[in-house]
Amino acid sequence: MKRTHTCGELSEKHINKKVTLAGWCSTRRDHGGVIFIDLRDRYGITQVVFDPSHNLESHKSAENIRREDVIVVEGHVRKRPKGMENDKIATGRVEVLIDNILSMNKADTPPIDIEDRVEASEEMRLKYRYLDLRRPKMQQQLMFRHNLAIAVREYLNEQGFVEIETPMLIKTTPEGARDYLVPSRIHPGKFYSLPQSPQIYKQILMIAGFDKYYQIARCLRDEDLRADRQPEHTQLDLEMSFVEADDIFHLTEGLVKHVFRKLLSRDIKIPFKRFAHSEAIERFCTDKPDIRFGMECCTVTDIAKESEFKVFLDVIKKDGVVKVLNAEDCGEKLSRNQIDELIEFAKQNGAQGLAWMKVKKNNVLDSNIAKFFPEKVQKKLIEKANAKENDLLLFAADSPKIVNDVLSKIRLKLANSLNLIKENDFGFCFVTDFPMFEWNEDEQRWDFAHNPFTMPKEGYWKYLEKEPGKVVSYQYDFVMNGSELFSGSVRNNIPELQMRTFKVTGMSEQEIKEKFGFLLEAYKYGAPVHAGFGLGFDRLAALMQGIHDIREVIAFPKNKAAENPMDGSPNEASERQLQELHIKLDFVKESVNIVFGKIRDVLNKEKIEYEVLEHKPVFTSKEAAEVRGTSPRQGCKALICKTEEGFIQAVVSGAKELDIEKLQKLTLYKKIELANAKEVRQATGCNIGSVPPFGNLFGLKVYFDKSVVENEIIAFNAGQHTKSIKMKAKDLVKVVNPVIGEFGK
Repeated sequence: MKRTHTCGELSEKHINKKVTLAGWCSTRRDHGGVIFIDLRDRYGITQVVFDPSHNLESHKSAENIRREDVIVVEGHVRKRPKGMENDKIATGRVEVLIDNILSMNKADTPPIDIEDRVEASEEMRLKYRYLDLRRPKMQQQLMFRHNLAIAVREYLNEQGFVEIETPMLIKTTPEGARDYLVPSRIHPGKFYSLPQSPQIYKQILMIAGFDKYYQIARCLRDEDLRADRQPEHTQLDLEMSFVEADDIFHLTEGLVKHVFRKLLSRDIKIPFKRFAHSEAIERFCTDKPDIRFGMECCTVTDIAKESEFKVFLDVIKKDGVVKVLNAEDCGEKLSRNQIDELIEFAKQNGAQGLAWMKVKKNNVLDSNIAKFFPEKVQKKLIEKANAKENDLLLFAADSPKIVNDVLSKIRLKLANSLNLIKENDFGFCFVTDFPMFEWNEDEQRWDFAHNPFTMPKEGYWKYLEKEPGKVVSYQYDFVMNGSELFSGSVRNNIPELQMRTFKVTGMSEQEIKEKFGFLLEAYKYGAPVHAGFGLGFDRLAALMQGIHDIREVIAFPKNKAAENPMDGSPNEASERQLQELHIKLDFVKESVNIVFGKIRDVLNKEKIEYEVLEHKPVFTSKEAAEVRGTSPRQGCKALICKTEEGFIQAVVSGAKELDIEKLQKLTLYKKIELANAKEVRQATGCNIGSVPPFGNLFGLKVYFDKSVVENEIIAFNAGQHTKSIKMKAKDLVKVVNPVIGEFGK
């Protein structure tokens, strides 16, 4: 090893010792000829000093050191002068006077700042992830994740669990999301699937006699992304034999208590609360309740029937429900404008509106609709909602799905706006007794509500064939701070019963045999009662640190289009690779080229001058500007947005972002949100980031921000990340005929 110590371990006990340090130059300061450099590695920062009166040669070399240069230096530790100590860092009472620079590797000026107080855009952070990961904050977050894995293994090993790896190339089995398929070279026309979870294999391990299994497993799912979802994620996968659900709950409580004590020095109180699924939906309007604050809900449909309020009565006639959220102590806290904002928020989330009443003295309700509720009905409402003076009652009336969705979101919105959740507070609970099946309205059939291998509760087996909607299962979820940490169940280990549950969803015996035959075959040879779960390891690592985006605890995550801007994945395969795998891309090539062809045809027909640019794949406005030889403001961000009436296209300059509120005012749509990757492909046939500003070609209404038309020359992606078109902005307006307004920021 060249270095004798890290940049985070020197202290006063090392004074006068000769040391060798290595790291990156974080900052450089020249104070009257003496050069001070903060040398950084993942352990911390040490101040090193180049003094010409001590060593002229090393000082001269230090004059050329710049940010992010990598250096190896040797010198002697000394105490910092009085008044110059820095108690914000572990090494802040000492510094190293440098004798020699042993090596130096120069660095280009980094495109993003390597410090915590300045955070680059998401595009730049993912493009230059290796620089982003140098930031102390990111290194601390990944080290936390590492230590969490150690603590998990430590606890489970002590409990007698065995860590076993399961295959990454498996047979395709339906588990709720799309599979990633891997073509087989030696079996033409056949495919492996990447595992969405080790579900079937861990059940087979139970049949094999490994009664306590776990694995920190990689799982892959081809699904649309969000802050707490990635195409590849990590879960703590666990299974136990000869147990009941209570055993899983006790194990979970012990595990959580252990890791919180180990990593956060927090003593978590157990046991955790438990709610049946029906109770969670009734009180919190969600099966992922955040129990760190009150503001609970209840159904008041029967009471509302006794009112004279036509809005409620009409909903009830259509088999809808009326529920109320008790916003405690908000009768005076919330102004009329704030209540109106909640009403608008409810409408944006699918509700027709939101009714409200304040609780006054003597159990009297006050609002413009209170007159429709006789005194007797008012008292019943107050009693059912467990309300008191100065509470605010918020009512939603619609289908159960819409009512619960809207009230659960309003509950969280109020908690955040009123600061009801204490910092570093944690709330845990189990949700049990989930419905076994849910009705698929689109396909007019029953689907499994969760894991298809879940055991239905014994008292409900009689309903399987005739009334599947009544069947309650041994499915359970573990929830932390309103986020589902794991989903699990007691498994169905009876082959005949498993066949019955499969048939409820319309699967034929042949289909069941093809997809799950090997598992059902294994069950015939003695299957113990077993249960388990798959805990979102990324999510746990994030939530324990107060982070809500799991990408912050994953070293190399994908962006919202499931792409990695750093390495350019996914990328095209070579013709030779495709031939070896017996794959032809005729359909894919045709769908990609169609967009560019349409643009070219329109421009040629209108006799408009344009330039086609072929270049390396680009994923950010800055990259695009560099390869096109334009400024970012001359680029176009052509965004597909979803409204209550369908898709529209909004185009802003490459130097700006979309302001959705301004776009709403311009378009008069009640609800606008960015389309996800799947929806973008559905609307345009293009991937996110490659959509051209020609929404009219896709049958979409197009809106241009004025920042686009202020340019003389404009450039944009032409349906692919590797092809751009450069043309006059006025000509683009001519052929697209957009509505022009101001909605960039």
